[in-house]
Amino acid sequence: MPEPSNDYRVVVFGAAGVGKSSLVLRFVRGTFREAYVPTVEDTYRQVISCDKSVCTLQITDTAGSHQFPAMQRLSISKGHAFILVYSVTSRQSMEELQPIYEQICQIKGDIRKTPIMLVGNKSDESQRELDAVEGEALAGKWKCSFMETSAKMNYNVQELFQELLNLEKRRTVSLQVDGKKSKQQKKKDKLRGQCSVM
Repeated sequence: MPEPSNDYRVVVFGAAGVGKSSLVLRFVRGTFREAYVPTVEDTYRQVISCDKSVCTLQITDTAGSHQFPAMQRLSISKGHAFILVYSVTSRQSMEELQPIYEQICQIKGDIRKTPIMLVGNKSDESQRELDAVEGEALAGKWKCSFMETSAKMNYNVQELFQELLNLEKRRTVSLQVDGKKSKQQKKKDKLRGQCSVM
């Protein structure tokens, strides 16, 4: 069990080039970069609501290669929740998640108490090797949640992180601080019901 703290730690795993950093940067900064830059390990922080008080959502963006097994084990042991990312354009990227999932099970023990999201990224790409049905099947086998995203198109990115927090049963965590809606949600609510002629 991770030691209790005011941080809620989310760890993002996946093969190189599946878009882990793109998902995290899109969520935290609202940006997307076309160029691929390999990650060793980066940590991002965002204030969230946790048990009706404020805490820090700490997102660890891990290396895509398996060059750092000690760092991977440490990230798993300290993590509260996990995002396992593959690219819908690469069957191999999905297969590479199996040993990571097994290691999470081994280190965490009772996986039912650990929020895990399986994520098929790059859903905007037309050259698919994997359909959503295959992601859903694997999520069913692993008893975790599943979602397809596109960091490039900003599709399901905010929803991914909110859904992951919704899976946490040990405490109440939310992207909304003190019941306040995020800027994006306020904008969506403001736009709802309005239409414009183009």
